[in-house]
Amino acid sequence: MKKQLEEILVAAKAAVAAAEDEGTLKATQVAYLGKKGALTAILRGMGGLSAEERPIIGALANEVRGEIEAAIEEKLSAVKAAELEKRLQNEKVDVTLPAKAKKPGRLHPLSQVEKELSDIFVGMGFSIAEGPEVELAYNNFDALNAPADHPSRDFQDTFYITPEVLLRTQTSPVQIRAMQGKQPPIRIISPGRVYRCDEVDGTHSPMFHQLEGLLVDKDVSLGDLKGTLEQFAKLYFGENTRTRFRPHNFPFTEPSAEVDVSCFVCGGKGCRLCKGEGWIEILGAGMVHPHVLENCGIDPNVYSGFAFGVGLERVVMIKYGIEDMRYLYENDLRFLSQF
Repeated sequence: MKKQLEEILVAAKAAVAAAEDEGTLKATQVAYLGKKGALTAILRGMGGLSAEERPIIGALANEVRGEIEAAIEEKLSAVKAAELEKRLQNEKVDVTLPAKAKKPGRLHPLSQVEKELSDIFVGMGFSIAEGPEVELAYNNFDALNAPADHPSRDFQDTFYITPEVLLRTQTSPVQIRAMQGKQPPIRIISPGRVYRCDEVDGTHSPMFHQLEGLLVDKDVSLGDLKGTLEQFAKLYFGENTRTRFRPHNFPFTEPSAEVDVSCFVCGGKGCRLCKGEGWIEILGAGMVHPHVLENCGIDPNVYSGFAFGVGLERVVMIKYGIEDMRYLYENDLRFLSQF
């Protein structure tokens, strides 16, 4: 049995010396020192030895085990060092190479325009107000003087969650909440997402963005509205921009108007952008209807106000000459990086 132990030691050291990777070393360790290994098999046969031979063979077996383990540990350290050196050679980084260029992020064109418009109106004394996109039908319609049979309240035009809860079709409910919460003077803008049951095409989307404004105070007139929007148009589209008010009908304002600006490309002479008309429709506006003030607990005999609303997608498309609204939602960096 002593000779067998010596042969196992010689064979194990040879196997360890021949191993070239960590996996082979582990296999060698199992083959000689594992539960079914060669050395373990020898130790199981010690029961047949005499009482005098058993301690001698046991000590020799432990010595053999220790030498095999030491050889494996030494070779494992050498293998790991060799593998590290190989990785360092193969994965080295040339620090003299130029660094990879980092492309800075930028605002989406819709966010850019929203910020630009907001800055203009904040500079004119308005504050920014926000409200929920899931809104009460009362705030979205009833408080805004929209009767029960108004077309916009139809299930084909509005996303209803329940008969009394819906996805807001405009940011006007923010104005209602602002008026319900305080007495005039009130001067706010309310940018945000709105939702309508529109088919997706080049100029329509079931989700789009608006920025609406509201001013309520004593002795507010249509002239104040006109002056505010003229100032906005000049600040955003250029000093020479003119405005034009055309009569319209909105249930929440009276009188109401569609507001055009003179084409900032051709100066009103007529071009491809304005389709030869010289004017570009930009927003809707009007004097706040007395019923809306009453619905919010404001006395229309004491206070008056004006409101306006602009579609941000429309402004973006006009400003950058974009012909299809869908480009704004496709997240194509080739397109968005132009702005």
